[in-house]
Amino acid sequence: MITRLEIRNFKSFRNVALDLGRLNLFVGANASGKSNFFDALRVLQGIGNGFTVSEILDGKPKSASSEVWEGIRGGSAKACFEGPAKEDRFTIMVDGSLAPILAGHGLTDWRYSVTLAPALGWVASESLEYGGKTLYRTDPSKRSGGPIHTVTLATGNPGRPPNRKLERSRPVLPQFAKLRDRNLLRTADAAKIAAELADMQRMDPAPSVLRSYSQAHRIERMGERGENFAALVKTLSEDPATKSAFLDWLRELRPEELDDVATLSGAVGEPLFMLREAGREFPAPVLSDGTLRFAALVAAFFQPDMPRIMTIEEIENGVHASRARALVELLRSRAADEKTQILATTHSPTVLAWLDPEEYATTYFFRRDPDTGEASATPLSEIRNFREVIEKHPIGDLFAEGWMEAAS
Repeated sequence: MITRLEIRNFKSFRNVALDLGRLNLFVGANASGKSNFFDALRVLQGIGNGFTVSEILDGKPKSASSEVWEGIRGGSAKACFEGPAKEDRFTIMVDGSLAPILAGHGLTDWRYSVTLAPALGWVASESLEYGGKTLYRTDPSKRSGGPIHTVTLATGNPGRPPNRKLERSRPVLPQFAKLRDRNLLRTADAAKIAAELADMQRMDPAPSVLRSYSQAHRIERMGERGENFAALVKTLSEDPATKSAFLDWLRELRPEELDDVATLSGAVGEPLFMLREAGREFPAPVLSDGTLRFAALVAAFFQPDMPRIMTIEEIENGVHASRARALVELLRSRAADEKTQILATTHSPTVLAWLDPEEYATTYFFRRDPDTGEASATPLSEIRNFREVIEKHPIGDLFAEGWMEAAS
């Protein structure tokens, strides 16, 4: 789980720091920085996957060992903050905590910092701390202009820490995690941290994809755009308890009496999503965008292979405002099981209206300064006079009428 994320000179962020919880919501106008924050998370995901700096930012084609990796929007050319003096590098600092099942011992807290120079495709500096001890850091006193830089490593033996020459075009974290030296401290824990960062799932299901037959017959995790959605539903239906829970959430959305969820079979057995209502079958191609998108989001939270971190763009997209409460309760309940950390954007005042007061601390209002282009993010609980004002005015009205933008 990521507990804190600090971003410097990345895209629209000059300097922003957010303390994160299990459930995090991001609100604000279009182009206020919400998607840029998700791009910063994607940089961390690319680092966890072991990609080079250029691959992380600009993308990577499909290979025998990996799927297509989409770079961040704008690529390396637009990765740095473009203010009065354009920056040539950016920094991401992240604090996290390994799940006890992954840590395997009492020490779980870690801190990772990386500075990337996009134009060069290099790592400018990097360090990793675990349990309060530095496991490695790049050595600024031994900088070179070439593709190799010097990394100072921690060992379990007293004396001068060893240095290691490592590839500069690739972040140190995945390289350190693969070092096999019994004298080095916690390379196995570094591997777990890298795996934690890599294990993110971006969910933005597209109705056109959800209406299609799945290419697989059984899967553990759905694609980011909803690829193999029907195959996931077929997999979930194999367990009666999981299917029952899935149905219960779908009934929160559909005003009609929902009898069952199932799949139809194509020419070679490929599945297609279907609902049964009042004895009639409704295959995916005739269902509304909102029904399909909500069904896909619900299914994502019951995947056999749940990600450590899930990001969702515009959770209310296609869903009627009267069902906003079901959306919030879905996110809240799935975050509570502590398997997956959830970060979602929303433009819906109705979604905000269903938040509990304790959730204001991890609901962030994004705004962008019209003069400098700099984006900021403020927890609702820290907006000036927020708690006093919401006692008199509905929070959804404050958001819709622009009070938060003026006050933050």
